[in-house]
Amino acid sequence: MSATFTLNFFRSGIQFGSWGSFQLPGLLNFGEFKCSDSDKKCHLWTAMDLGFFVVMGVIGGLLGATFNCLNKRLAKYRMRNVHPKPKLVRVLESLLVSLVTTVVVFMASMVLGECRQMSSSSQIGNDSFQLQVTSEDVNSSIKTFFCPNETYNDMATLFFNPQESAILQLFHQDGTFSPVTLALFFALYFLLACWTYGTSVPSGLFVPSLLCGAAFGRLVANVLKSYIGLGHIYSGTFALIGAAAFLGGVVRMTISLTVILIESTNEITYGLPIMITLMVAKWTGDFFNKGIYDIHVGLRGVPLLEWETEVEMDKLRASDIMEPNLTYVYPHTRIQSLVSILRTTVHHAFPVVTENRGNEKEFMKGNQLISNNIKFKKSSIVTRAGEQRRRSQSMKSYPSSELRNVCDEHVPEEPAEKEDLLQQMLERRYTPYPNLYPDQSPSEDWTMEERFRPLTFHGLILRSQLVTLLVRGVCYSESQSSASQPRLSYAEMAEDYPRYPDIHDLDLTLLNPRMIVDVTPYMNPSPFTVSPNTHVSQVFNLFRTMGLRHLPVVNAVGEIVGIITRHNLTFEFLHARLRQHYQTI
Repeated sequence: MSATFTLNFFRSGIQFGSWGSFQLPGLLNFGEFKCSDSDKKCHLWTAMDLGFFVVMGVIGGLLGATFNCLNKRLAKYRMRNVHPKPKLVRVLESLLVSLVTTVVVFMASMVLGECRQMSSSSQIGNDSFQLQVTSEDVNSSIKTFFCPNETYNDMATLFFNPQESAILQLFHQDGTFSPVTLALFFALYFLLACWTYGTSVPSGLFVPSLLCGAAFGRLVANVLKSYIGLGHIYSGTFALIGAAAFLGGVVRMTISLTVILIESTNEITYGLPIMITLMVAKWTGDFFNKGIYDIHVGLRGVPLLEWETEVEMDKLRASDIMEPNLTYVYPHTRIQSLVSILRTTVHHAFPVVTENRGNEKEFMKGNQLISNNIKFKKSSIVTRAGEQRRRSQSMKSYPSSELRNVCDEHVPEEPAEKEDLLQQMLERRYTPYPNLYPDQSPSEDWTMEERFRPLTFHGLILRSQLVTLLVRGVCYSESQSSASQPRLSYAEMAEDYPRYPDIHDLDLTLLNPRMIVDVTPYMNPSPFTVSPNTHVSQVFNLFRTMGLRHLPVVNAVGEIVGIITRHNLTFEFLHARLRQHYQTI
């Protein structure tokens, strides 16, 4: 609202000199669709036109699906052949698109454009409709482009004007564009817009789609007038419906797009035909593929959740979609363990757990439960690395798939006993450290039950919180009590929000890796949790309505058995698990 009134205030004052009059509401204005007062039989649209609008919606949905399919193939090609290369290649691609667009626009206007007679009055078209603009405004947007005097080039008028001016002409100027020109303009603009969207430039899709669809609508109006003899129709209405049909077929927007078009035309009577056209275009396009924005969200791997799950998904439970292989921390953990976990995983939160009932009793008494680290043993490194790799390639990977390449690492020499372990970690900052995980890491001698023994859940702690604790040196020594650990206020914990430092960029050489961090004052002790038997629809609704990022799965005795993130609730993941569910029945 502030932006709207600020824009209106300055535009009204600059253009009309009347500061504070608020006469220009926005930047996108499609003009006034209005019949002449002298023609009482004039109607912007009739009930009979709704049939044509439905057909245009179907065609718009098909055109939008074709546009999205072609653009998706181009985006995949760019991801494989352009994006992995140096940034100069992206610049060269953008220059190539600009060069080809310039040549196509110039050659099409010179070779394919028609020279048409220029109207001398501001009343253009039949006597029933009049665009509320002056003659100077109309003539200023008309391009002669190698045509004789008193004539203009219709193709150049569409190509060489700003998109908003071209849309205004298609909406309001009747009889100025031939069907051949409109068909060629639509085809060329369709291909150029499809090629341009996705390049490494801040290009838009909204207004180009409106212009392309307006040309399609005017083409339909010209065909109905010239070849079917429907002289009563208003070409501007068909241009508006065509713009809505094509844009709706591309982006699959309904309610918001209806509001935008009604506000841009200042004509509330267009609400019904626009809504019908947009719904038909969306239904038709959805039969073939998704909207353009949803396609690009999927290509970039963003775990965007749908509005709701399918009914069939209730055959799955939380235990079917959760991630059972957890990377967790203890209430009291050594610094070298925290640094190792943070640098070998990309998780944003970690469960705080104790490993059995005996440990839980010790924890509840306030005693320290400390995770010691594995000592360097040259003979066991290769064996452990091979075991980690085998497990990471199965459903029971531990602790995460980031350790997949650990066997490919160079086996280090046995370090001296007094060598600083943290300094070694800093020197190998971007490589996994299987030898720095806690003693309780799975061993080859353990049974499956021992590898995945119960973990009593106490809360969640965020990666940003752990990094902040390390940066500020919040820890205590083994000979001290956890009460001696410094305490940070909420303001101190959130001081770096929203850009917390990266663990790989921190200089932690001053920290003693044997020091211990008590995370219990900073963890969330009561996050949202679900039972393993909870229906997927309930999990989905809780996750989406509460805006969660992590949802622990806890059994009846308080043991965490898995965790659910957005990736576990995406359409593709749920369908994959549903297929596995059917195969096991």
